[in-house]
Amino acid sequence: MKLYKNERIDRLYSNEVQIIQSAEVFSFSLDAVLLAYFTSALQKEKGILVDLCAGNGAVGLFLTKKVAGQIIEVEVQERLADMARRSIELNNLGDRVQMLNIDLDKAIEFIKKDSVDIVTCNPPYFSNLPTSKKNSNPYLAIARHEISVNLERIIEVTSDLLKMNGKAYFVHRPERTAEIFELMRKHRLAPKKVQLVHPKEEKEANMILIEAIKDGRPNGVRFMPAIVVYNDSGEYTPLLREILYGKSE
Repeated sequence: MKLYKNERIDRLYSNEVQIIQSAEVFSFSLDAVLLAYFTSALQKEKGILVDLCAGNGAVGLFLTKKVAGQIIEVEVQERLADMARRSIELNNLGDRVQMLNIDLDKAIEFIKKDSVDIVTCNPPYFSNLPTSKKNSNPYLAIARHEISVNLERIIEVTSDLLKMNGKAYFVHRPERTAEIFELMRKHRLAPKKVQLVHPKEEKEANMILIEAIKDGRPNGVRFMPAIVVYNDSGEYTPLLREILYGKSE
């Protein structure tokens, strides 16, 4: 497998997926792993899962053990999409996973409207405000700030892609929860399940995982037990070790 300068191959040991990374361009972080963990399994052989804002393809690749059908990844940055394609090849998943190097706005031109069972998204977390301090690295700036697409457009495209009762899964920052819920309801998505992620038990949550259903009934939001990443000794909690490395024998 061809690697470019400053690229490396990392592994998610819990499902033995290998992925090409680069600190200079893009590397997946814990939010991608937790989003894949939070997403429901899709065992239909003709089922379709679409991962928006896919980056180097981490979320889609991590979900290959939970999805029996097709996975389509959508990423606007050519370099990241190329990394994802090589990771797909590296894992011999070309028959099940596809990378579309397109603007998210064009997703409906390539994927049939109202046809998708699950949409996942680990979007840019920060609004693109004039006062926002952005990373000087353009790859990281686009990944972290809403430069190429904003939150409302992401949610609108998610709704357009999903079939009725299809499910959406997002990971984001807790401080934008009210905005996310408001935009979801505006675009026919009913939030149904929420799980907060805390770096330590005594620390405030720094991530939120949200499940929504297209055209689902309003209300009825369930709050799952919180995920705690580190114990008091700074080591991964048992749940995190299981998510990252699999169940111990």
